[in-house]
Amino acid sequence: MKHKRFRFGPGFRVAFDVRKVQAAEMVIAPGDSEGGPDNRHRGADQWLYVVSGTGLAIVEGRRQPLKAGSLLVVERGERHEIRNTGRTRLKTVNFYYPPAYDREEEPLPAGRK
Repeated sequence: MKHKRFRFGPGFRVAFDVRKVQAAEMVIAPGDSEGGPDNRHRGADQWLYVVSGTGLAIVEGRRQPLKAGSLLVVERGERHEIRNTGRTRLKTVNFYYPPAYDREEEPLPAGRK
C-alpha cells in the first residue's frame, strides 16, 4: 500500500507510481497556465480531475471549460494547455498511464519508465 496526502502547494509534484500508473498534484495560480501548444505526453494518457478552482483546457485546439468536479482525459500525444481562468488557485489531481515523469519530475520519453 502507498498513501499520500495532497497539500496542494504551487506547481506540479509527482506523488508516486504503482506498476504502470502515476499520480500527481498540480496547482496553477490565477492567470497562469501549464503546458502550451507544444506540450504533449508522447507515451502516456493523462486523466485530470479538478479538485477546486476554474480553468480552461485547450487540447488539440479544442477548448474545454473546467471547474471543481470536472474530469478530463488528454490522450497520449495530444497537445494541451491548462489555464487558470479564476480568482483562486486551480487544484488538480492527475493520473498518467503509463507514468509520464521520472523522480526529478522530468518528462519520460515515450515507452520508458
